[in-house]
Amino acid sequence: MEHRLNWCQGYDGRVEQQAAERAFVFVGGRPSLDLVATLGRRHAEPVERIPDPATLERWFVTAGVTADASDLGDRELYDARRLREAVYVLVRATIDGDATDPAAVDVLNRLAARPDVPVRLQPDGRGGITVTPERGNGMAALACVARDAVRLLGGPQARRIKECLHPDCSLVFLDETQSGRRRWCSMERCGNLVKTAGYRARRAARG
Repeated sequence: MEHRLNWCQGYDGRVEQQAAERAFVFVGGRPSLDLVATLGRRHAEPVERIPDPATLERWFVTAGVTADASDLGDRELYDARRLREAVYVLVRATIDGDATDPAAVDVLNRLAARPDVPVRLQPDGRGGITVTPERGNGMAALACVARDAVRLLGGPQARRIKECLHPDCSLVFLDETQSGRRRWCSMERCGNLVKTAGYRARRAARG
């Protein structure tokens, strides 16, 4: 199936608003794939997890993209959703072996060309050092995520991007297992659900 960019995806009147379902999900293995997860259940009833600028700010900080992004407004929210859908379109094209959408490529390239959030080394308290982000504005945070997507989709790891096999789940992830056989976004979220459903179906078939 060929996917094309749809800027309206994810914030129409049918979007579910339950707080539990709108909790952030970080199973992608990369910031750009975790941004895709801010629209959940794409194949069922979509769940918008960044409904407003304040929630987007919280996502950027929780995802480790920036230490603070308190200047976010409606423009940054719109651009974040554009970036999210552009990444998803290109991810699906990569998974399905389809031609890429030039509009999606353009969105990533334009956002990735902007200045991003600076980072610094910091002692980790165990004798080593770790990388932490500084404070960056909303557009800088978007540039970080866009650059991550550019590097991922344009590099050798792109072939390891997968979508969860649960029929109602649309989460995408980077399969970094040695065998390359990861099937679920996580065992806790979907793997166990599918296995339990299969067990119950087999028991029902046996009468």
